[in-house]
Amino acid sequence: MWSERCLRAFKPLAAWVIIVVAVVVDTTAGATQGEEGPLGRIEVSDDGRRFVVAESGQPFVPWGFNYDHDEQGRLIEDYWVEEWPKIEADFAEMRALGANVVRVHLQLARFLDGPDRPSDAALRQLARLVRLAEQQRMYLDITGLGCYHRADVPAWYDDLSEAERWQAQAVFWRAVARTCAASPAIFCYDLMNEPVVPGQGGRRQDWLGPAFAGKHFVQFITRETRDRPRVEVARAWTRHLVSAIREVDGEHLITVGLVPWSLDRPGLTSGFTPREIAPEIDFVSVHLYPERGKVDEAIETLRGFGVGKPLLVEETFPLHAGLDDFGRFIDQSRPHAAGWLGFYWGRTPAECRDSRELADKLMLAWLEFFTAHAPTDAATK
Repeated sequence: MWSERCLRAFKPLAAWVIIVVAVVVDTTAGATQGEEGPLGRIEVSDDGRRFVVAESGQPFVPWGFNYDHDEQGRLIEDYWVEEWPKIEADFAEMRALGANVVRVHLQLARFLDGPDRPSDAALRQLARLVRLAEQQRMYLDITGLGCYHRADVPAWYDDLSEAERWQAQAVFWRAVARTCAASPAIFCYDLMNEPVVPGQGGRRQDWLGPAFAGKHFVQFITRETRDRPRVEVARAWTRHLVSAIREVDGEHLITVGLVPWSLDRPGLTSGFTPREIAPEIDFVSVHLYPERGKVDEAIETLRGFGVGKPLLVEETFPLHAGLDDFGRFIDQSRPHAAGWLGFYWGRTPAECRDSRELADKLMLAWLEFFTAHAPTDAATK
């Protein structure tokens, strides 16, 4: 445990060491292969199935991490001002592990001081994060509108009507997209993590779904459908937010993170049917965690999200399956998926290796899997 505490204490210093080493490595590579140019913007391939670098046409396979919280469970905005060297260290670590995309999750309440008042301080810090991604030659999947910690959600936001809430969400996305529009390091804007339309009839009192591990990952986009079909509500909400982004950024890709039960099947559904939502977005994202002994079922679910646009497995992890089954899932999903994002929570393989915690041992196995199974075209372009 002494070594673990030492690693944490020296992590800010390690950030600068890693960054210097990365610069030296990049410089050496440039001497033998030619100087690397600026990051190229990512777009959808001509056949509509994959991603490519816009300027070169080279294939691009997203292979990276959800950086949704740190090892203490804190959201990025909880520490990205006072502990900026930690952010630098974590990004350098993710780059060293072979990631080319980092998914960050932004809380609406940290970016809006009121329904129509973006926070200049938060936007400046976001711009700083974008510059860091450019320096590390990694792309950002910026997921917005988070309400993961209920205690952080202001009363004014909960009290808004559906129309007022959607308008506040548009203010958020317009401000975020304006901040990011000029950077090639933006892989995509993800409108919301796992939005859901409530079932027909009835009225919800709460905007948030049940908590998981202390966080509310599922969010409802309305509290009542009235006489509207659920998928029409989903389409209208998606179109509204896409339009807000397109007012200030006409190029970067847009998606929305879907739960696996979004398919039009008997049982629980989200209202965000992939085939109905796909025309509103640039590519489809699904969050899929294969289960032990049920790889075929996971692949069948994944196939259901294949609706003629690139398909990103935006969240996956060996949470319910051993690495053997998980490895089979990754291998068998390659004909269907255009990229995969797992998780990184700020603990390096060395830190996990020195820990006696079971969770760290599982994370170590995952990170070793991640580095060993990177797709051929997953290198940062």
